[in-house]
Amino acid sequence: MAISRREFSKLGTFGIAASAFSALPLLGQANQKKIGYCVIGLGRIADHHMRGIAQGSTSSITGLVSGHRDKAERIAAQYGVPKSSIYSYEEMDRIRDNKAIDAVIVCLPNSMHVEYTVRSAKAGKHVLCEKPMAVTVAEAEEMIAACKAANVKLMIAYRLHYEPITQKTIKLIRDGAIGKVQAIDSANGFNIAQNEWRTDRKLAGGGPLMDVGIYSLNATRYLTGEEPAHFTAVASTPDQDGRFKGVEENLAWTMSFPSGAVASCSTTYGGNMGSYYRVFGSKGSLEVTPFNYENQRLQARYRTGPSGPFTTIDETNPERDPMHFVRQVDHFSGCILENRTPDTAGEEGLKDMQHIQSIYKAAGLTLG
Repeated sequence: MAISRREFSKLGTFGIAASAFSALPLLGQANQKKIGYCVIGLGRIADHHMRGIAQGSTSSITGLVSGHRDKAERIAAQYGVPKSSIYSYEEMDRIRDNKAIDAVIVCLPNSMHVEYTVRSAKAGKHVLCEKPMAVTVAEAEEMIAACKAANVKLMIAYRLHYEPITQKTIKLIRDGAIGKVQAIDSANGFNIAQNEWRTDRKLAGGGPLMDVGIYSLNATRYLTGEEPAHFTAVASTPDQDGRFKGVEENLAWTMSFPSGAVASCSTTYGGNMGSYYRVFGSKGSLEVTPFNYENQRLQARYRTGPSGPFTTIDETNPERDPMHFVRQVDHFSGCILENRTPDTAGEEGLKDMQHIQSIYKAAGLTLG
């Protein structure tokens, strides 16, 4: 469901397969062109992206789009963006004429992704869009088509695809370390505050599955290297406290995969369940936690042979926020400079939207 810029302003200022562990190029040498990014929307997630750009060496912030000029000017001063490169939402199409802007990062609520991705593509700018990609399958398809028509790249911000523990985990599974994958268990949820835009259906398109449950869904896909084929689901809203007038509070679902592997996932806005996935194979198992911006930990235990000793792994990525965003933008900038397809291109986001639609249908809900 679309929402107007005016409606949004009333709310005030305000997470495949083998390719996932491809080598990330080291860019940003002294003679290497930096990719200039215009950040659209200056809320919480935008702050992570901007700090990632500033900490990295491949990119720079060269434009801002906001409905709050005073806030935009403060941020522009912080990152060295000229005032002439600050745009309102209404005049955003003028970025076409700004040669310092090569790409945009869409950091708006879910239902606004399609409009600003399409407008950016028509302005000739590459697009890095936050997840979930859109609020309907049709919108995701429109975004892909617009970027192809404009010959610009589209990448969805699945930051964990570029994180070292995630890449190591995928490689362990592909190499057969834990044997044939039998089952996956995953969860991600938190206790959401009152009056969050994420509980406004017109902005979010759905409940916690769209926001944090999508991490579990996407993980099952990159862990198995397969697309789920069958779904069951149930939704509930036990807390009738006014927070969930438009979206569900809890959602649990199961999936089966062509290989025979099964997955059980849950997500919530009603409690702090943390975030993790566990993978059980014929030779052993592994667990990775959390889905947060830092301190990913991999624990694994598996046999090296039918009766051989167990191998154990306990490894944590010590990198701190915003390194996920550094790695992510470095990948996209490399794709732009070298004319490569991003590992998490628009088609990756489309697949998740198709599966979310199936999960909602199984739960008796409507997406969008």
